[in-house]
Amino acid sequence: MSTAINPDDLKRQAALAALEYIKPGMIVGVGTGSTVNHFIDGLATIKHTIEGAVSSSNASTERLRKYGITVFNLNEVSEIPVYVDGADETNQYLQLIKGGGGALTREKIIAHLAKTFVCIADESKLVPMLGKFPLPIEVIPMARSMIARELVKLGGNPVYRDDFVTDNGNQILDVHNLEIMEPAKLEAQLNNLPGIVTVGIFAIRPADVLILAGKDGVRKIGE
Repeated sequence: MSTAINPDDLKRQAALAALEYIKPGMIVGVGTGSTVNHFIDGLATIKHTIEGAVSSSNASTERLRKYGITVFNLNEVSEIPVYVDGADETNQYLQLIKGGGGALTREKIIAHLAKTFVCIADESKLVPMLGKFPLPIEVIPMARSMIARELVKLGGNPVYRDDFVTDNGNQILDVHNLEIMEPAKLEAQLNNLPGIVTVGIFAIRPADVLILAGKDGVRKIGE
């Protein structure tokens, strides 16, 4: 009788595999989400070897501090050797959709600074084309309706994420029904719309390494 694979176990396997990228004395970039929570749990076992972390969300900061890991303000840090984060979707080119948890702006800032961006996920996140997962876009509140109309013109169906405010005090539009054939091009196009803070396409700066956990174990793409 076959044993069903627990998705949470796969997340844990991918997360723990990322620990090999953490070297003594590092300040580690830490993302947000359920897979990253497993990474933080693993990081706690080697916390005595690192200088501390930079976090992409209040939730991750709280979890890190509960383990006694020093969390630095990004303005205090000149470089981040490794940034570890999850993804809502990834393609074979390590271009991602992120932001399901609403922390996309801070995640994108840390990814930009990081020398190596390690993405951790279970194999269900690997897709042939981005867009089945609704694309999160963080918007300035006064521009929400205007941006929504622009997204409709692009063929998307934007849905306001009700009762949610980002750590930056902004709002999220989740855009359904997009087939993102040229992720970097669409990312740049949306970046130019006034009122958009961050679009959840990570293609201009994709991941460097993708760690995927599946029924056959853990594999890496990008090395």
